[in-house]
Amino acid sequence: MPDQLNTLLLVGTGAMSAAYAKVLKALGQPFIAAGRGAERAEAFAREWGVEAGQGPLPEQISRLKEVPQTAIIAVSAANLAEATAQLVEAGVRRLLVEKPAALNQADAESLDVLARNAGAEVYVAYNRRFYASVEAARTLIDADGGVLSFKFDFTEARTRIEALNKDPAELAGWLYGNSTHVIDLAFFLGGHPKTIVAQSRGGLAWHPSGAIFSGCGTTDKGADFSYHANWLAPGRWGVEVMTAKSRLILQPMEQLMLQNLQSFAVEAVAINDTLDKDFKPGLYRQTEAFLSGKPDPRLMSLSEQAKSFKDYTVIRDGNHSNFVGENRL
Repeated sequence: MPDQLNTLLLVGTGAMSAAYAKVLKALGQPFIAAGRGAERAEAFAREWGVEAGQGPLPEQISRLKEVPQTAIIAVSAANLAEATAQLVEAGVRRLLVEKPAALNQADAESLDVLARNAGAEVYVAYNRRFYASVEAARTLIDADGGVLSFKFDFTEARTRIEALNKDPAELAGWLYGNSTHVIDLAFFLGGHPKTIVAQSRGGLAWHPSGAIFSGCGTTDKGADFSYHANWLAPGRWGVEVMTAKSRLILQPMEQLMLQNLQSFAVEAVAINDTLDKDFKPGLYRQTEAFLSGKPDPRLMSLSEQAKSFKDYTVIRDGNHSNFVGENRL
């Protein structure tokens, strides 16, 4: 049995946990896993050469000699909040939980209160913040003097989603659980919203709150933004950032294209994306940053996520909101 205090607990034994396991092995970080079903847990243990428990998470933790101080939670979106709460209550003090951490604003806020009262550091894993393309974009934005405006598209592939046989709660919260990859990245680059004028209409049987979303606003970095997404039509995710010198295009987001001020040509920006090709994109740098224990602006705290749910809810529900003067992290 490895030293539990120095061993990370990886919660989940599915595809996302396997992506983390690959990174953890490469980083030389000892870990054990906690699964649910016996068959998958045993297969995970064989594949990665680690201990993998099975059954209810609290029971697995109670069987450990010591509670690990660090954990990564990579279970289904519908179970993220419950698993995180169970770990915090068990005494785990540094956690990286897959996005969105919760499927509604109330649960995100309750989880944040629980973590803060327990003195636990909880971060939400938005791996696209760690893409090599995004790092290059941030460098160019800084060199150009900051963001003037930006736009983004979080259109979802409806037919592909419907074929996934997902939990109804996860489908109903799909904007929170999936589309926020794009929304978060756009606001990460361009600043937190100060104002949003939003509208949504239509709906799907599994996502009745909306299917066509559009809006605009301003951010605390002085940038204007607009967005559009139509889940009833073809499309793809994308973020475009405008500076005084450049238009930076992340579409697909693993690549960076650039248009200079004096040209109509759009050209690829050379990036060192070896880690994004060898591992799930962004995951190596994200895990490395989390394990370092050092402050990193790319790591979103649970408190930030709880506040961001207000923005996400405005976008989903098509409300008009003015956050000017609000104390936002």
